[in-house]
Order: sequence, then C-alpha cells, then structure tokens
Amino acid sequence: MPEEIKELIQEYEEGKISRREFIHKAVLITGSLAAATSLLDSLNPPAGYAAQVEPNDPALVSNEVQYTGKAGPVLGYLTRPKASGKYPAIIVIHQNRGLNEHIRDIARRFAKEGYVALALDYLSRHGGTKKANPEGKDVNIGELAPRQAVIEDTDAGFAYLRSRPEVQADQLGIVGFCWGGGMTFAVATQVQGLKAVVVYYGSSPAPLDLVKNIEAPLLAHYGELDKRITGGVPQTEEAMKKYNKSFTYKIYPGAGHAFNDDDRPDRYHPEAAKEAWGRTQEFFKKHLKS
Repeated sequence: MPEEIKELIQEYEEGKISRREFIHKAVLITGSLAAATSLLDSLNPPAGYAAQVEPNDPALVSNEVQYTGKAGPVLGYLTRPKASGKYPAIIVIHQNRGLNEHIRDIARRFAKEGYVALALDYLSRHGGTKKANPEGKDVNIGELAPRQAVIEDTDAGFAYLRSRPEVQADQLGIVGFCWGGGMTFAVATQVQGLKAVVVYYGSSPAPLDLVKNIEAPLLAHYGELDKRITGGVPQTEEAMKKYNKSFTYKIYPGAGHAFNDDDRPDRYHPEAAKEAWGRTQEFFKKHLKS
C-alpha cells in the first residue's frame, strides 16, 4: 500500500479529517471514486469477530450503564469481577468507531485481571454509538467528540467510578487505543487523581508543553511502521524529561498502527499485541495494585 494512502487512512482513523475529506483526497490519490469508496469500505471491521472474553463470562458482572456528565447523560459499559471486594478501576477509551464489541471485550479482559473497567461511549452527546454510528464504520470522531468534551465526560466518568462501592477510589487508571490513545494522553494532562496511564499508538498532546500537567506515570506502545505517530516519539520523550515526568515506551518491530486490533486482520500483529498486553498488565499491577 502506498505511503500516502497509509497516511490518509491514519488521519481519518484519528478523526483529523471527515468522511467527505477522506473520499476527496482518496480520489485524488487513486484517480477513481469507486476505488476511494472501496478503500473507505475496507476500513470497516469484519462481521465475524469473536470475543476473547465472552459477554456472559460467569466470573464477571457486565452491563450497560449511564451517569450524568457536564452536558447530559453519558453511556458506558461497566464490567468487574463477580467476587465481592474493592478493585482498582480503569477507564477504556475507544477508537474512532465508537463503543463497539471489540472495546467491550477489551474492558472484560481488564475485569478478568481484577479491575473494574468502564468503557465510555464518547458518542453519548449524539445519542450513543448505536444511534450515531449504527453500521460501526469509522466516523469523523474528532468532530463528533472534540477534545474538551472527551475530557469532561472522562472526568465525570472517574467521579462515577469513585461513587461505586466496589471501586478503590484512590486507584484509578486509563487506557486508550488509536484516537482513544491520543485522547488518553490529552486526558492525562487535564484530569487529576490518576495513578497510571497507558497509550496505544496515540498522538501526543499539542502543544507538547501540556505534558507538564501530567501527574501519573505513563506507558506508551507504538508500531515501527506507524511513522506518522512514532516519528514524534523523540520530541515527546524530550518534553516528558524536561518536566521530569515518568514516560516508558516501546516501539514494536514490524507492527503498524492499530496492531492490537484483533478484530481487524489487516492491522493485527499478534506478537506485538501479546507483548504490549503483558507490559500493560505489569504496569497497571505496579501502579494500581501495589
């Protein structure tokens, strides 16, 4: 795939351009509206995706939830261990397709590791993912869920978690993927009280000096082939060092953008995904369970 196509896809997945802009630029590159439309359709997740942790796993309690945010109701998916007790909590930020079954599955994976996991629906201000994106396609998430709205809904989400009896209110973390990875980085610069932050191939805050506000240690995962994101890592590392922030990262050889997405065979890199998940678990265990 030509590099300019890869960069165009990445811009779209990060919510930086709309569907119309994507089609327009793709036509200029491919010379064909049919080819541009076909390229856009190819970005949709396959219908046959199978969860790693079943929705009705007997060891978990999982259900749709709703809480009050600054602009109105915020929807989400909450999953936790069935055994009684108090657990650290993690908010999961989805990619640019909204809250789908893949992200619910990611949340359940965290619940199986002993966390209360809340996967928020950042299309809540538009009626939720089922209403705003019923076909599960990539959407112009940057326009539908601007940065400030994400920060507000996430901050309210942590307040909601603190109110729940099964949550250790002082042990809160956050993780995000793709667009959600960038939003996770942004949230970390604005929301107080976090103990651990994990970014999967997300863009860094702009301007970079915003990292001075980050309170929690941050772990980031990047793909070697994801040049548009990975190319900015040295500058991010320099800024984090400048403000004496804890920043650990790895660039995974041979992996591209969205390498953790096991619902997208064209992106999934099993070796990188497995290693990144293991490093994520070690990181959250160290900072949320010790």
